[in-house]
Amino acid sequence: MMVQPLRSVEARSNPSVLGAPEHRLAVLLNANARQVDARLVKFLSHVVPEQDLFLSRSELDCRRIVQTILERDYPVVMTGGGDGTFLGVVNEMFRQLEPRGRFAGKQAPRLGVLKLGTGNGLASYVNSNGGMEGILQDVTRARAGKVSDQRSMELLMVDGTRTPFAGLGVDGKLLNDYLWVKDHLGRGLLKKLLSGPGGYFSAVAFKTVPHYLTNPTRVECEVTNGQAGPAYRVGPDGRPVGEPFAPGARLFKGELIMAAAATMPYYGYGFRMFPFAGQRPGMMQLRLGQLNPPHVLANLPKLWAGRWFPEGLHDFYAREVHLRFSRPMPFQIGGDAAGYRREVTLGMAAESVELLDFLPSVQ
Repeated sequence: MMVQPLRSVEARSNPSVLGAPEHRLAVLLNANARQVDARLVKFLSHVVPEQDLFLSRSELDCRRIVQTILERDYPVVMTGGGDGTFLGVVNEMFRQLEPRGRFAGKQAPRLGVLKLGTGNGLASYVNSNGGMEGILQDVTRARAGKVSDQRSMELLMVDGTRTPFAGLGVDGKLLNDYLWVKDHLGRGLLKKLLSGPGGYFSAVAFKTVPHYLTNPTRVECEVTNGQAGPAYRVGPDGRPVGEPFAPGARLFKGELIMAAAATMPYYGYGFRMFPFAGQRPGMMQLRLGQLNPPHVLANLPKLWAGRWFPEGLHDFYAREVHLRFSRPMPFQIGGDAAGYRREVTLGMAAESVELLDFLPSVQ
């Protein structure tokens, strides 16, 4: 991600009050994101001072911009470019805030998410508005101090990365297939068509579905509770059922098509994959799927809305779990394809983030 501020600023803001005239917010855009273009930057420059508007094209840029943001004590940072952009900022921010980091002891700024990426699970979670008008409205409300709602979101720690969701199986397969389609077919005249929703549709139609028509969908898996505390099976009403699982106990052993966990309800495009996520402080929702693809497709609207609880869908609350498959499975972290893994540990991160919630203001 790249971009330096358009000019340096010496003034520092006081993070105690959002929206007072002397307070500022930073807007960080991923210049590589499909919806981030010159037109958007121009529109935002009318409502955000140029010294507070940052563009990023690389990890090095992101590191430098986060450093600048922390140096200036911005009380609020808004990210634009999708869930991956948000997570890049969050992970870099906490690296610089850790006890041995340059900004140890500082408080992390509150975060806003602009609806600018593919999928936008986080944008759904905080009710961000889409389209140019909606994006400008969210930024303007935040700068004017008219976003009174905020929510705390805990995070998973997966392979040293903080994320609100991760998983292995069908969802990881789709994301890996999407990257393959975009990298191998999304060039020249097809680049725009095969980015975003068009790319996902093509991946499902030409890669994911054909794969599962000719290959077994279920893989043997063992799921073990970690040592961080007890785990609980979850019923359709979101309440724990039965006796708790002790640390080290086996939660499940059998064939699965998916094993995933989250601290917020949404995947991309408003898909409420984890309806109970975030309901028990300090715990993730773990979801294990034994379903057949035709069964899923027949009930997709209910699954999408978080209202389908068939026998082959198993939900748990846990602080840490270890997943072990009999062969490598497609893996995704925060909606980004991460190759294939046979084993992985999902745990709760020590940090949480404060998010602006763009619920419509009450007049």
